Amino acid sequence: MGKAFKKVFDSGKFKREELFIVTKLPPTGNRASSVEKYIKLSLKALQLDYVDLYLIHNPVGNKEAEAKPDKLSIMELDMDTDLISLWKAMEQQVDSGRARSIGVSNFNADQVKRIVQAARIIPANNQVELHLYFQRKELAAFCKALDVTICAYAPLGSPAFPEFYSNVMKGDAKKYVFNMFKLPNVNPLQDPVVLKIAKNHNKTPAQILLRQIVQRGIVVIPKSSNPGRQKENFQILDFELTEEEMYEMSLLDRGKKFSLNFNATAAKNGKHPEYPYNAPY
Repeated sequence: MGKAFKKVFDSGKFKREELFIVTKLPPTGNRASSVEKYIKLSLKALQLDYVDLYLIHNPVGNKEAEAKPDKLSIMELDMDTDLISLWKAMEQQVDSGRARSIGVSNFNADQVKRIVQAARIIPANNQVELHLYFQRKELAAFCKALDVTICAYAPLGSPAFPEFYSNVMKGDAKKYVFNMFKLPNVNPLQDPVVLKIAKNHNKTPAQILLRQIVQRGIVVIPKSSNPGRQKENFQILDFELTEEEMYEMSLLDRGKKFSLNFNATAAKNGKHPEYPYNAPY
């Protein structure tokens, strides 16, 4: 990414201020003493002086270890995660100019509230899994009331996630990956209601799923390496879903996350004091 950014900026095709660049503090950096080190590593890799948004990737912290694609030891939990002291260190990155804004990811309502109550700089964003079958209505309303925006990752339900991670992992980790991603055999892109609405608007199912989220006032970040699909993902602002269509789609909420089973990424993940999915929302 750093080489690509440098090439684009050096060419004059884009100016730095024309791009909004986001990166994250990894769970292995979830302690106040590590924040500066990790953001500096990211800036060096990205060949940038600052990022526009820096997020705490996960409220659950991991102990630092060398990352190896065939090992699972990197998932050892750090049970001493202190979100408040961590946030204070995040605020210092804004003060230093290394981050223009800061936020969180995968945080539940209680965790967001605790951060806001202790914060000098309010989180700009909470990036969470959110899609047709996991609409996060309570969390979205809660964050909106605190002036914290919501950004939806996996907005299409990430049907290709298990295969992708199986391909990039090796050894014991590859054997483990399908326990890590225990997804039900469902695909929002193939939902009959979505297909019907897509036909009505002459749009793709993906465009309907993205439009529904955007129409709720939520940012979407669909992932695709296909140039055609990338272009389609932007073509969701030239139409609106009707109130009836929005209502139909709201009824499809199953209230369950599909994209990543955090409880499976470490044997005792669900017992971590900051595990976000033990709370109602």
